[in-house]
Amino acid sequence: MSHLDRRSLLKYATAASALAATGAIPDIVTRAFADEAPARKPLPWRNWSGNQSSNPVARLTPTSEDELVTILKSAQAPIRAVGAGHSFSPLVPTDGTLLTLDRMAGVSNVDKATRQADVAAGTRLARMSEDLAADGLSIDNLPDINKQSLAGALATATHGAGAKLGAMPTFVKELRLITPSGDIIDCDAGNNAEIFQAARVSLGSLGIVTRARMQARDLFKLKRRTWMQPVNEMIEQLPELAKTHRNFEFYYIPFSGMALGITNDETDEPVTPAPPNADDDGVLQLKMLQDWLGWSPSLRRWAIQKAMADFPVEERVDYAHKTLSTERGVRFNEMEYHLPRAEAPEALRQIIKTIEDNNIKVFFPIEVRTIAADDIWLSPFYQRDTISIAVHQFHEWDYHDYFAQIEPIHWAHQGRPHWGKLNTLKGADFARLYPKWDAFQKIRAGLDPAGKFLTPQMKRMMGVA
Repeated sequence: MSHLDRRSLLKYATAASALAATGAIPDIVTRAFADEAPARKPLPWRNWSGNQSSNPVARLTPTSEDELVTILKSAQAPIRAVGAGHSFSPLVPTDGTLLTLDRMAGVSNVDKATRQADVAAGTRLARMSEDLAADGLSIDNLPDINKQSLAGALATATHGAGAKLGAMPTFVKELRLITPSGDIIDCDAGNNAEIFQAARVSLGSLGIVTRARMQARDLFKLKRRTWMQPVNEMIEQLPELAKTHRNFEFYYIPFSGMALGITNDETDEPVTPAPPNADDDGVLQLKMLQDWLGWSPSLRRWAIQKAMADFPVEERVDYAHKTLSTERGVRFNEMEYHLPRAEAPEALRQIIKTIEDNNIKVFFPIEVRTIAADDIWLSPFYQRDTISIAVHQFHEWDYHDYFAQIEPIHWAHQGRPHWGKLNTLKGADFARLYPKWDAFQKIRAGLDPAGKFLTPQMKRMMGVA
């Protein structure tokens, strides 16, 4: 077939289709192809890092709410929805029905007077930001990864950084939820208010969120500044840096004594060229040092500090959605806890000491962010100004022992885990951490009395028999 080009193949395929439509192709030929068609088998699923997987009996992609209603009434349970697969906790895996809302995506009904817009649940955060920007609007804050679907970001209380800025669900003004029985519920702060409080962060356990009315603001620019500083100084200055900058976060580089600080502040300065994204290269260089010098923490510290001695202060100006989110190409597994602000500095010091005293095999930086309190029932930030501390492990390395040594430190400092990140807590633990846990469970049981949205893992998480 080397003499056939692509255009010829397309021409003959079109002709064959036309012949088939007229019945000119003998039945014996069409039957032969039909007999050779392989039986359809369920496709396995796994998440971005590869630590969660399942073999659902069906993977469905509805294109409309009507189609989704039909699916929910008849699909095999447990029914779970998946977005980009960026959660590390077992929220998605099911041997029943796996739904993706990728074909229910986009921004609509933009109201420039109220600065609100409807965003379909399957919309990736990156697309939402670009679509809103085209209308001169922007969400006030964004997480540092923008690959997630909106529904997934809301279900797990995904967040960015900012002492006075809330997580993604705080920008939701209205929600549409379809229950397991196919009922469509529109809710907001004044209509079905308790369902609204439960559904903004629901772990996908109430039904399927199909759209959210998001509160935006006029498109704005940020000046992003990055610098290197001794971690002890960074920890001491954390309260002041969080107070004086719109967005502040930092990353501690294990076995270095140094931290990378990042601030974002509003500006009217002109946009500057986007620098090359060197984050992945930097992470891989840290891995190289772990591979070469992991046996000697002191030599490793010396090498990292020498390499960072001339690290420049870098500044960049761009629209907010372009400076707040970054690309992450090196895969990892993650555990993140959210602690009261007064507790976090000491917890961080203990985490660093545990890693370095025990020479734990790790090279990924520890991420530290501030988040404002909110009133959402299952938000980790419920009635609590927070500092989050996240530890990461390279996806090819086992994370269990590392995380097992760090997690008790979070418990001792009243930490609440990120719903999409790894943890070992169960229903009774969450009931102690969340004042509205029982109220949420009452709403959940009312909307899904048969537990169609609960896998065995979800039942353990919820404390449901």
